[in-house]
Amino acid sequence: MQGKFGPTTMKSLRKIAIALGLAVLFSGVQARAQNPASAAPPASGAGQTQGAPPRNQPTISTTTSIVVVPVTVKDNRGNLVPDLKRDEFRIFQDGVEQQIQRMTSEAMPLSLVILVDNDLRFKDQQQVEPSLVSIVAGLSEDDEAFICRYDQFFHPGQGFTKDQDAMVTQLRRTELKSTTSAPPPGDPFGGPTINNAPAPGAPMDTAKPSMQIIQGQPTQALDDAMYDSALLLKDRDSRKRRKMILLISDGQNGAKFNTHKYDEVREELLRQDITVYCVATGSEYFNRKFNRLVSYAHDTGGDVFYGAKEDSFSEFYSKITEEARNQYVLTYSPRGIENSLNYHKIEVRVRRANLTVLARDGYYGGAYLSSPK
Repeated sequence: MQGKFGPTTMKSLRKIAIALGLAVLFSGVQARAQNPASAAPPASGAGQTQGAPPRNQPTISTTTSIVVVPVTVKDNRGNLVPDLKRDEFRIFQDGVEQQIQRMTSEAMPLSLVILVDNDLRFKDQQQVEPSLVSIVAGLSEDDEAFICRYDQFFHPGQGFTKDQDAMVTQLRRTELKSTTSAPPPGDPFGGPTINNAPAPGAPMDTAKPSMQIIQGQPTQALDDAMYDSALLLKDRDSRKRRKMILLISDGQNGAKFNTHKYDEVREELLRQDITVYCVATGSEYFNRKFNRLVSYAHDTGGDVFYGAKEDSFSEFYSKITEEARNQYVLTYSPRGIENSLNYHKIEVRVRRANLTVLARDGYYGGAYLSSPK
């Protein structure tokens, strides 16, 4: 019995145990070789999906936007040039030339605010009043207009309408006053009224010369009127309609009577894609200063027409609506410029000689930008 379970037997048992251990170890190594992922230790953030960036590492995303620029091109006779191709245009942003991605030239319906200076000199009133009805002749059935006046205050009319008969009626009722400015309540085309009669204390409609100058300063709040007109267009879709203001004015602007500065008004106009066209009134052209009208038109890509007689006003209205409806529209994605700037300068050129290009002078960050479709 002792011989069977002696030292020789114990050595055999140790050999068997070692062999079994090596076999188990070898099988585990082989399994890991076949499935390396199971052998990797868990990441420090348990539960993370393999291949995802660490939770604290910022991700980088890019958004491509396009800038939309309406452009009017005229020859040296003032006629529209309708046959330009995309490769004939060049556009620069902040001095850097951009690649034009698309050009369209389809006519679009208008959303128009007609803004008339209510405090003109008497001679100018006599020229402007009869001409206003002819504005409708340049409008199509799809255009809409909102007729407003201003002096020291802003006098909105009866809202946007496509009904041309209603427009004619409103324009015929637009009798420009020659009295001191009155606050806006009441009928915007006839002063404050109660039961269709003049309100007590309302200024009488006389034919006396305008009292537009108080202590040597004009009382017209032109900048405020432009700002209020821009707000009327705010809910109009500039992708489907041309948004514009037709300003008929002598250019007088009472700085003390405005609550909005020019730069603030310009920013609102540009953010909303509104183009301003101006008809400057008065036969004494060289004695007048139209700087404000020129600035609004130039900065928004519009135009200025100088009226010396009644017949010229009617012609101007037709030209203005034609220009506004038939514009080239250029789109591009800004490249190589400083995106952090709030305001970006734009310059549009054409390769063809002896042409005049009208386009907005720039845009504010967030304006005219949309995701490409």
